[in-house]
Amino acid sequence: MILILGGTTEGRMAVSTLEEAGQPYFYSTFSDLQQVAMPHGQRIQGGLDEEAMQNFCQRHQIRLLIDAGHPFATQLHHTVAAVARRMHLPAIRLERIYPPRSEQVHWCADYADAVRQILKGGVRRLLVLTGVKTIASLLPLREGGVDCRFRILRRDSSVEAALALGVKESELLFYEADEPVPLLSGYEAILTKESGLSGGFPEKVSEALGRGLKVFAVCRPSLPDGFVVVNGPYGLRRMVERLLPEFFPLHSGLTTGTCATACALSALTGQSEVQVTLPNGESIPLRVEQGEGYTYIFKDSGDDPDVTRGTEIRVSLEEREAFDAALLKEATADPDFTPELPVLIRGDEGVGRITLPGFGYPVGSPAINRVPRQMIRQNLRPHLRRPVIVTISIPEGRELARRTFNPRLGIEGGISVIGQSGIIMPFSKEGFLESVRKCVQVAAATGLSHVVINSGAKSERFIRERYAELPGQVFVEYGNYIGDTLRIAHEEGIRRVTLGVMIGKAVKLAEGHLDTHSRNVVMNRDFVAQLASEAGCPEELVAQVRNLNMARDLWTLLPEPLVPGFAATLLRHCQSVCAPLLPDGHLEILLISEEGRIFGMEN
Repeated sequence: MILILGGTTEGRMAVSTLEEAGQPYFYSTFSDLQQVAMPHGQRIQGGLDEEAMQNFCQRHQIRLLIDAGHPFATQLHHTVAAVARRMHLPAIRLERIYPPRSEQVHWCADYADAVRQILKGGVRRLLVLTGVKTIASLLPLREGGVDCRFRILRRDSSVEAALALGVKESELLFYEADEPVPLLSGYEAILTKESGLSGGFPEKVSEALGRGLKVFAVCRPSLPDGFVVVNGPYGLRRMVERLLPEFFPLHSGLTTGTCATACALSALTGQSEVQVTLPNGESIPLRVEQGEGYTYIFKDSGDDPDVTRGTEIRVSLEEREAFDAALLKEATADPDFTPELPVLIRGDEGVGRITLPGFGYPVGSPAINRVPRQMIRQNLRPHLRRPVIVTISIPEGRELARRTFNPRLGIEGGISVIGQSGIIMPFSKEGFLESVRKCVQVAAATGLSHVVINSGAKSERFIRERYAELPGQVFVEYGNYIGDTLRIAHEEGIRRVTLGVMIGKAVKLAEGHLDTHSRNVVMNRDFVAQLASEAGCPEELVAQVRNLNMARDLWTLLPEPLVPGFAATLLRHCQSVCAPLLPDGHLEILLISEEGRIFGMEN
């Protein structure tokens, strides 16, 4: 069992992450003010000192602690660390993401130091954004002649606490939870605390500096020893998977883009342990091996059925004093290249080459997607001293490519370096739909404006016979994500879509289920019986339909004269569900039998 200590944005993030496991856990907050959906978690509230927390952990067999409290909740951090140490429990600290400290900000070690710096700076009118609990530490400012306004949450308890300290009601400004903090005119400075990205710190600083105000910020306190620190949902999940492997039934993995980024970062810095920043801003630690003239990593795909599982990803890196004309021409073929960030990214052995339009890069470019390119550049940025050439190779890539969509997409000679989030979620919908979108974009680039979508190889084989004149690039698999694929087709400007569907998915689709995966929906016998009745089947046959276990048995149960009518009824319902998703296009739906017989309907 896992215990989260939260109440913050990070607490909500921890809950969301653990909910993916579908396992029970506890979520502890000081108050009941935070609303958070947690179908599998149990909420507890009230402060826990060391003894209470230890007793709770013993009573509920807690095996992992997650501190997702506010960065300034120092007592909580020390309590969690002490209990973890005493009970020999692993403890994860879910930290915030902090921007680099600006030299324009007056950084204060603590509130006493803030008082000293503000008085020394001669500030006469100050807006305080550090919360009601800090007012007591800041009262010397009033004694020093500083006119303070304290911005606090509009809660009775907060107002009472401020008034009890001698603060006048006229000195209080109010805001609601999660409301942005506007900076009012008439102040010389603000006092805030280093609350990170989720605390809106950059926005407060930017607005204050833009108004010509001085900014005083109290530095976040250091954490006690003993925590494993992560700063985002992916890092949290991967650390839980490592420390309590059985909690998540399926484990996450790394994209080829993340692996290549780690290798490039290691090659540039010379470090074997690197922190890779993901597209969402969080960072994860990775270990990279050193070869002769290159760095490498074996890809961890988690429990995703990925053909690149365990594949070696290599990177060699060459620094140049400057790019000559030929290199600059090659580099600028990449639309994301900028002279301010002079990183030329190449593909070598096992990395596919683009041979068709539709990828956003010129034909002949390496099949390295945009997000991995951006990850490499952004991760190398802080360490760049001169222009660099990053060359990615995947020794097994040519062989692996035969088991991917690449040949159909016109990517030859190897696999693609891909990844949107940097992390592979097992059986990830995000990753699958990324591939669907890329396939649709390639199909659109053929100029035909006709895409044929189908559930898999079997249905595609039958439809290809019907549309033998169409090139392979226009045939796209939707798996179970019919609705999402139609939306993508609409977004990519496809004017004509042929949807091939077999009867098991068709009866789910007809009822309105645009994701037909069995984990989300099963065949509704009563609905299928209703379809049979609408199609004019006799009552005794409708009763038999209601007792079916498999939709495909309809092909043998229905007498041949009734099959066309039932197929038309089923397709009519499918059409009414799907047509709104392609409002500007022509949609044809084909129902395919087990033997390849095809029934059609168009809008």
